[in-house]
Amino acid sequence: MSRGRLRVLLGAAPGVGKTYAMLEEGRDLRAEGRDVVVAVVETHGRAATAALAEGLDVVPRTQVEHRGVTLAEMDLDAVLARRPQVALVDELAHTNAPGSRHAKRWQDVAALLDAGIDVVTTVNVQHVESLNDVVQTITGVPQRETVPDSVLRGADQVELVDLAPQALRERLAEGNVYPAERIDAALSHYFRLGNLTALRELALLWLADEVDNALRTYRAEHEIGGTWEARERVVVALTGGPEGETLLRRGARIAARSAGGQLLAVHVTGQTGLRESSPQALAAQAALAETLGGTYHQVVGDDVARTLVEFARTHDATQLVIGLSRRGRLAAALSGPGVGATVIRESGSIDVHIVNHAAAGGRAALPRLRGALTTRRRVLGLVVSLLGGPLLTAALVGLRTPDSLVADVLAYQLLVVVVALVGGLWPALFTAVMSGLTLDYFFIEPVRTVSIGEPLHAVGLVLYIVNGMLVSLVVDQAARRSRVARRAAAESELMLAVAGGVLRGQDVLGALVARAREAFGLDAVRLREGDDVRAQDGAAPQGAPSATVRVDDVAVLDLHGSPLDASAARLLPVVVTQLAGALEQERLRATASAVGPLVEADQVRSALLSAVSHDLRRPLAAAVTAIGGLRAADVDLSAADRAELLATADESLRTLTTLVTDLLDVSRLQAGVLGVSLAATDVEDVILPALDELGAGPDDVVLDLDPDVPPVAADPALLRRVIVNVLANAIHVSPPGRPPHVSTSAFGEHLEIRVVDHGPGVAPDRRDQLFVPFQRLGDTDNLTGLGLGLALSRGFTEGMGGTLTSEDTPGGGLTMVVALPVAAGAGVRP
Repeated sequence: MSRGRLRVLLGAAPGVGKTYAMLEEGRDLRAEGRDVVVAVVETHGRAATAALAEGLDVVPRTQVEHRGVTLAEMDLDAVLARRPQVALVDELAHTNAPGSRHAKRWQDVAALLDAGIDVVTTVNVQHVESLNDVVQTITGVPQRETVPDSVLRGADQVELVDLAPQALRERLAEGNVYPAERIDAALSHYFRLGNLTALRELALLWLADEVDNALRTYRAEHEIGGTWEARERVVVALTGGPEGETLLRRGARIAARSAGGQLLAVHVTGQTGLRESSPQALAAQAALAETLGGTYHQVVGDDVARTLVEFARTHDATQLVIGLSRRGRLAAALSGPGVGATVIRESGSIDVHIVNHAAAGGRAALPRLRGALTTRRRVLGLVVSLLGGPLLTAALVGLRTPDSLVADVLAYQLLVVVVALVGGLWPALFTAVMSGLTLDYFFIEPVRTVSIGEPLHAVGLVLYIVNGMLVSLVVDQAARRSRVARRAAAESELMLAVAGGVLRGQDVLGALVARAREAFGLDAVRLREGDDVRAQDGAAPQGAPSATVRVDDVAVLDLHGSPLDASAARLLPVVVTQLAGALEQERLRATASAVGPLVEADQVRSALLSAVSHDLRRPLAAAVTAIGGLRAADVDLSAADRAELLATADESLRTLTTLVTDLLDVSRLQAGVLGVSLAATDVEDVILPALDELGAGPDDVVLDLDPDVPPVAADPALLRRVIVNVLANAIHVSPPGRPPHVSTSAFGEHLEIRVVDHGPGVAPDRRDQLFVPFQRLGDTDNLTGLGLGLALSRGFTEGMGGTLTSEDTPGGGLTMVVALPVAAGAGVRP
C-alpha cells in the first residue's frame, strides 16, 4: 500500500483563510469524484467557514474526559475505519487531550498517511518549530504548540495562503476573525501591522528555502552539477587581512542588486591555524558579515583556492569575491600562480570578482627564508659541523685507500644529515658546502687541489650538496609544523581555559585577565576604566606598564612585565576582543536592570488605563443607569422595580469599590509603599470571616484546621484579603461535588495554610503567570475581576514576610500554599 500524500496550507497568522481554502479544496476534490471527509475542522464561530463545511462528509469527533472537563478531539480510529481517499485535518500543530492515541495532531496525520490516505491540513508559521523563538521575539507571545520542520519539509506540497497585513487587520476589525470583545486587544497586540508584516516575511522566506531545498534535491537526483542562477549567492573569501571589510561591503552590494540575494563570508584555515590570519580581524569581519545580513563560515583545507571553489559550489554560489593578492610582483613571480589565478581556473560557471584594495601589491621584495628552529639549535648545529667536519676528515684521511671514495662520500653525507637534524637549513647548507670542498681537496684526484679532473665527479659533488639541502629543508619544515602545532595547542588551551572558567561560573573579567597573565608570562595584568580597576591579576604593579592596550572606548588593559613576542602579540587581540565583549555584556545587563523596573511600571500603567477604560465601565454604567431610573420623575416604578434598581446600584457600586481598591493596592505594591501592621494573629480568626465574606457554606469548602497551630506574625486585614482571593479562585475552578479543601499545619518556625482544589490545574511552565497582574489565564468573561487577585495576594504575603506558592494537587488540580512566620515567642504548640 502506497503512502498518502500530504498537502500543507501555510499561513502567516490566524485569519488569512487557511481553513476556508482547505474546505474549498475539499469541495473541489469531491466534485472531481474523490471520496473526501472532514476529519476535523475548527470554524472558530466564523459563519462563512461553517457554511463551506456544509455538504461535506464530517466524521464526528470523539469525547475525551480530562480533569472533569469534556474535550472534543479528532476521532482517528473512525477516520481510519472510514478509509476515505482524502481527509481534511485542520490545525496541524494542535495538542491532543491526555489519553488520546497520540500527543500531537501531526502524529495523527502521520498515521493517516501511513494508511494510504491523502491529507490536506493547515498550519501557521508561528507553529513551525525552527521559527518558534523568532516569532516569540517579534510578537512577545510564546507558542507552545509546534510542528517539527521535518514534518513540513516531508510534505508533498506546501502552499502559502497569503493575505496582505492591512487586509487581515480589516477582516479582523469587521469581526470576521475573532468575536467583538477580542477585536481591540488583538489589533493592539498580536495583530499589529509590524507583527503581521514580519510574520508574512517569515512565511515567505521559509517557503522560499523549502523551494530552494527542493531544487537542490532535484539537481542531486538528476546529477546536475552546474549552477542554476535562480537565486544570487555571493561568497566572499576572507583571509583575516585588512581588506576583509572592503570585500564584504562589495559582496553585500552585489547581493543587494537582486531580490533575495544571499551573502556568505568564508575563511579557509590551513594547517597553520591562527598563524596566518588575525583572529581579531576575523572576529570583526564575521560580525560585519552578520550586520550586512550574511553568514560567516570557516572551513579547513590545505589548498585554499580549491577549498574555496568547492565551498562555493556546495552552496550553489553564483558570484565569488576575492581580494587582489598582497604579494609583491617578485614574490609572485618566484612562488608561481596565486590563489586568484587558481580560483579563476577552477571556478567554472561561477563569476569571480577580484577586488583591488589598499593592501594589494605589497613590496617588491624576495620571499623571506626563515628557519623554524630556535637560534640555540642553529648554533648547536654549527658547532657540530665545525667540530665534526675536521674530526671526520682526520679519520677518513688515515683510513684512505684507492677504493674508499664511495665510503668517504657517504660518511660526509651522514655528517650533513646529522647537522641538518640538529641545526636545520643553514648549518646543514654550510656543512654540505664545506664537506664538498673537503672531499674535493683530500679525496678526489688530483688531491691537494680544489679542481676536479672528471666531469662525473663534479656532477656527484653538486648532487651531494643538493641532497644535503633537501634533507635540511625537510627537517626545517617538520620543525616549523611542530612549532605551529604547539602554538595552536597553546592557543586552544588558553581559549579552553577561559571558556571553562566562564562556564564554571567564574568572574568573566577576572578569568580573562588571569589567563592572559599566565599565558603571556607577565608579572601583572590590570583592566581599568579610567581610575576604576575592574579586574587585576598578579602582584601589585609597580611603575608604568610595559604596554597598554585599548579594549574599547572606555577600558584599557595594562600589561606589566617583559615585552610580548610576536606570537603573543598576535594572540593578545583575541583576549582583548573577549574582554570587550564581556564588558559590553555587563553594561547591557546594568542597563537592562535599570530599565526593567521602568518597563514593568509602564506595563502596569498601561494595564491600569486599560482596566479603567474597560473593566470599570460595566459596573459604573450599571450603577449610573439604575440611579438614573430611580431619579426619573416621569416613570412610575413599582416597589419591586425600585428594590431591583437599588439592588443593582448597590451591587455595582460594591463591585466598583472592590475593583478600585484592587487597583489602588496594586499601585501601592508597585510603588513599594504598602502599609503592613504585623501582629500575633490566629489564622482561624482570619479564615472563618473570609468564608463569611465569600458566602461559602459547609458544602462549598472543606475545613481541616489544626487547633494547635501557633499564631503567626501577620496583618489580619491583609491576610484576610489573601485568603479571600485564593479561596475565591479555588471555588471558581472546582468541579461540582468536589469542593476545595483548606488546611493548616506548622513546620518549625513557619505555618502553612494550604488551599487545595481539584480543578483543571495549571501547567508548570505557566504558573509564574498566575501572579502577574492583569492575567486571567483563560478567563475571558470580564466578570471575574481584573486578574489582580493572586498578584495582590503574593504581594501582601511577601509584605508580611511570607511566601505564596503553587503546587500540583495529587489526582489533578492546584494547591496554593500560604507560608507565614510564627509570631515571636509563640513557638509550636504541643
